[in-house]
Amino acid sequence: MRRYGPDPSSIYPNEAIKQVCFIKNVITRPNIIVGDYTYYDDSDGAENFERHVTHHYEFLGDLLIIGKFCAIGRGVEFIMNGANHRMNSVTTYPFNIMGNGWEKATPELIDLPFKGNTVVGNDVWFGQNVTVLPGIHVGDGAIVAANSTVAKDVPPYTVVGGNPAKLIRKRFDDRMIEYLLNLKWWDWSAKKIFDNLEALCSGDLSKIRSAE
Repeated sequence: MRRYGPDPSSIYPNEAIKQVCFIKNVITRPNIIVGDYTYYDDSDGAENFERHVTHHYEFLGDLLIIGKFCAIGRGVEFIMNGANHRMNSVTTYPFNIMGNGWEKATPELIDLPFKGNTVVGNDVWFGQNVTVLPGIHVGDGAIVAANSTVAKDVPPYTVVGGNPAKLIRKRFDDRMIEYLLNLKWWDWSAKKIFDNLEALCSGDLSKIRSAE
């Protein structure tokens, strides 16, 4: 049987480079959902991606959703809603988690800021040491520069960077962005992607319009 690229169900798409892991195949938490071919790159254990999703508690109900074909650099951290402290009181200090009688100050869930799910689109590239705050949405085709802190939503096919991350530029003009969002190449079959790799990887954007 002919192969059209790596097996999306494998942990390491290339056994010679085990610092790159298809993270969908090592996820154990039900509140993390990852698409095919999305990888984490880390020489200290790419298969341990879940360690980089912090303050993520099932009872809160928030999800981390990451699309297909994303490239995630070493040192990323997705901070989830469990990191939030009560903000509408005199102090933000979490007395309750220290125990020893301070449990009486346990807040109700309604008292804690809740930003909802964190959602990453398809074909997103995160540089090294990026931090993503709770409830952020990152659009398809976006690029997040290394060492950035993402504190607000990132539009599709834009480049952002800094702390907090700000728009650097759009990757393409609005017409091409609209075309690519409708194209959804990441939903193509493995064979169609294989047959159109030259167009997908070309600097000549017109080639994608002739993809078959």
